[in-house]
Amino acid sequence: MEATRYTVPQSNTSFSSSSSDFSLCPTAATLFFLPSIYTLLFLTALPGNMLSLWVFLRCISTVSPTHIYLSHLSISNMLLSLTTPFLAAYYARGSVWTLNSVLCQVVLHGITPVLHINIYISLMILTCVALSRFAALIQNTHASRPHACTTLLPHAFFTRLTRVSFAHNVSATLWVVSVGCIVPGTIYYSVHEATGSPTAAAGEDGEAATGGCGKVCYSPAVELGGSLSAALKVPVITLFFAFYLLVLLAYMTVLRHLRRSRRHSPASASQSLPSRVLRNIVVIQVVLSVCLLPYHIFKPIFISLVHDQLRLASSPGPDICSYCHPLSIFIELKNCLLLLTALRGSTDPMMYFLLDRTFRHQTLRLLRCYQKKPRRQPVFGSTTGSASPRADQLGEGTVALSQETVL
Repeated sequence: MEATRYTVPQSNTSFSSSSSDFSLCPTAATLFFLPSIYTLLFLTALPGNMLSLWVFLRCISTVSPTHIYLSHLSISNMLLSLTTPFLAAYYARGSVWTLNSVLCQVVLHGITPVLHINIYISLMILTCVALSRFAALIQNTHASRPHACTTLLPHAFFTRLTRVSFAHNVSATLWVVSVGCIVPGTIYYSVHEATGSPTAAAGEDGEAATGGCGKVCYSPAVELGGSLSAALKVPVITLFFAFYLLVLLAYMTVLRHLRRSRRHSPASASQSLPSRVLRNIVVIQVVLSVCLLPYHIFKPIFISLVHDQLRLASSPGPDICSYCHPLSIFIELKNCLLLLTALRGSTDPMMYFLLDRTFRHQTLRLLRCYQKKPRRQPVFGSTTGSASPRADQLGEGTVALSQETVL
């Protein structure tokens, strides 16, 4: 499908056929940029999250709630990375695939649910990490001068947030809620809206969304969806902003707590904990703001544009497939912002370095072992073990590292 098709004449406003009858006109952004970045995402996200999961499960002896949350985030990112080759193929060849082809059906029924599950389970996990750090701050600083939050919330609430068992239960609950809420909506979208059933994604005049032009995979019916899937996105977007504001509130509270502690005890060693917690929450806030916020700001705008477009049904002439869909450029912008949410799969392992000191030490130690690989020297000393003092030192260092307070 060429990107040089005619656009809809603006002067012709006699409407008689659904706007979904038009063709999408992918530009270089869809045909080359998106496939290239998704391929790069696969090459970086899969090994990065596999290494991160190995460190969390095998190299860290003292487990904290943060380790539990981040290990589940790594699992989610690994699943996301496995979908990126299909997404790259969809954007590169989706305008050629038929709607009933195997690859198109895989993208609709398999890749779409996994992608959206990753987005929202990541949002909830990062929020839980921020709250667990906030709870650690409340519990471990200024016992003689309690924080205002302790008067509003019971002490048991903060205690549970810092427990490993609670983190396991919350993580399992998040998976169940994400899958249970997202999968039914995506199944309805892929079966009744994207694939063009008689009543799917129809305009006000009741015409099917896939009528008129050839039923290709990269089409208005697939990219726009229908009224029900648009309605289901509204509470999901509201949920995102609720979690985003919750993290922002935690950041503002910790910042105020840190300023107050500096006024009362300047240059105190106890300020290192509030500073680390503040830095960690800032990292999470930056990730949410850069990767997830633009998509969720644009999504309500896009839904309103689709809603307005469904009210219009242009009749440019008999060769309707020669005209680009009026929202083609907005669809490409939406897909670029969706790519930004998926890029977290590559950047999250770097975020772990900033969030967790134990993860950072253990990962660097693991990488040094693979890089150096020292040759084993035969030991000709006595059998008392004095010939290997370095091994003893490493063992002591490992024990000392595992006893560090992870905050």
